Amino acid sequence: MITDRQQEIIEASVALINEGGIQALTIKNIAGRIGITEPAIYRHFKSKSDILATLLDLLKKNSKKIYDNRLEEDGSALEKLSRIFRSHFMTFAKMPSLSSVVFSEELFRNDQLLTVKVSEVIELNNKILCALIKEGQQQGHIRDDIDHQHIVVMLMGSLRLFVKKWQFAEFGFDLEKEGLLFAESVIKLISK
Repeated sequence: MITDRQQEIIEASVALINEGGIQALTIKNIAGRIGITEPAIYRHFKSKSDILATLLDLLKKNSKKIYDNRLEEDGSALEKLSRIFRSHFMTFAKMPSLSSVVFSEELFRNDQLLTVKVSEVIELNNKILCALIKEGQQQGHIRDDIDHQHIVVMLMGSLRLFVKKWQFAEFGFDLEKEGLLFAESVIKLISK
């Protein structure tokens, strides 16, 4: 469980990354953003990497919650997949700056802890989506002439690219509305 101050530090960090990229994330900038001293930041986090690791842990927890909630609902694998896409689009629409962090994983590659954290998030998504696609193939709803792992890569990559397109458009279109149309198109491609 994170404290209110830690949450404030994380939110300021996300906003800084969104505004100026990962290079804008400094302890000095975080402290200035929330009006506390730099040493005060270190009472809550050991380092900038520790802040980012906590953020990635929260992202992983949020992703797991989305999957758990959507997978428990009734419906075919395709219906569950549609709800998962929608939930992710809703999450990004509510907190646009999150996309700047989530899709900046290549910037974390020089930090072993952050690389592990990003890998955990990707692996969680991969594992759950693989099981869901296999379920859909067994139900006869999802194409079985394409390997389930390849379908997952296409799904994860297309979701990422669509959200990046929204980000590069400076969040200039309705992500939820357009995202649902996009999800329908992707589902048509993989449907049997």
